[in-house]
Amino acid sequence: MLAAAPRTLPAREELSIAELKAKLSNTNIPDRPGLCIRISEKQLEAADKFYQAGESDQAKAALTDVTAFAELARDYSIQSHKHEKQAEIALRKMSRKLADLKHSVLREEQQPVQDAIDRLEKVRDDLLLAMFPKGGKK
Repeated sequence: MLAAAPRTLPAREELSIAELKAKLSNTNIPDRPGLCIRISEKQLEAADKFYQAGESDQAKAALTDVTAFAELARDYSIQSHKHEKQAEIALRKMSRKLADLKHSVLREEQQPVQDAIDRLEKVRDDLLLAMFPKGGKK
């Protein structure tokens, strides 16, 4: 019988959103898409919590960051030709989470969430077009 080996890998460091944003400018371009996606994901979690707490202004600000950093992730991944697939997958997941969020907020709060979904879908389309250009040429 094999004994479970102790975990020797360090846990993924959990930085705050502000720390991640500060780290972005000092990161190499090929590594920026992943960092931007992490910021977007954390802001999506924050937006969800703000909506649950009834703090819609802070939730909208977090949604703005979700889309802004998703767009940066797209730009950096297309520029460096790195992490395009991973970024697209992450954006698809975030879009689904936003769709779930949209159905859990009040009707008057749904439009900003839908706007964020629409922007993420546009970013995903851009990534897919970069990965699979029309005409088969890259």
